[in-house]
Amino acid sequence: MSEPIGISTGIAARYATAVFELAIDGKALPALEKDVDALEAALADSADLQTLLTSPLYSREEQGSAIAAVAKKMKLSESTSNVLALMASKRRLFVLPQLLSSLRTRIATHKGEVTAEVTSAKALTKAQTESLAKTLKAQIGADVKIKATVDESIIGGLIVKVGSKMIDTSIKSKLNALQNTMKEVG
Repeated sequence: MSEPIGISTGIAARYATAVFELAIDGKALPALEKDVDALEAALADSADLQTLLTSPLYSREEQGSAIAAVAKKMKLSESTSNVLALMASKRRLFVLPQLLSSLRTRIATHKGEVTAEVTSAKALTKAQTESLAKTLKAQIGADVKIKATVDESIIGGLIVKVGSKMIDTSIKSKLNALQNTMKEVG
C-alpha cells in the first residue's frame, strides 16, 4: 500500500483521536502508553511485522488473524487489540507507525511532557540521560522524555532536538564549520 504521506497521517490522526479519547474516558491511559511502547519496539525489531502491515499480498482475513495473534502474544489491552482488528478489516494497518507517533504526541501533551531527540556518538548512560533530562527541564519548564539514538559519525558531543529547536554540539558540525571558515579565508 503506497499511500501519500498526507493521507496516511490523516487516517492515523483520526484513529489516534478515537483511541486516545477512549483511553481518557476509560481511565486507561497507562495501558495505552504501555501498548504504544510495546508496538513501537515490535515494529523496530520485526521486519515480518512491518511486512504484514504493508504488503498487499495478505488478505484482510490473513492480516486480521495475524494482528490478533500478535496482539494476544504481546498482551495488548482489549481496546488496542480491537483498534488493530478494525484497522486490519479496513486495510489500514499500513498507518500503524503514524498512529503510534500521533498517540505518543497526544499522551506526552496530556502528561505535560516534551520529547527531546538526542543523538550521541555512543550510547548515553542512565546517569547522563537523567542529567540531560534535568537540564532540559530547567530550560524548557516541562518534563522531558529523552529519545536517544546513536550515530558514530558525529564523532563526539550531542545533537539535541526539542520541538523546532536544535542544539548541535557535535564535533562533526564543528569540523564542518571550521572547514567552511577555511574555505572563506583561502
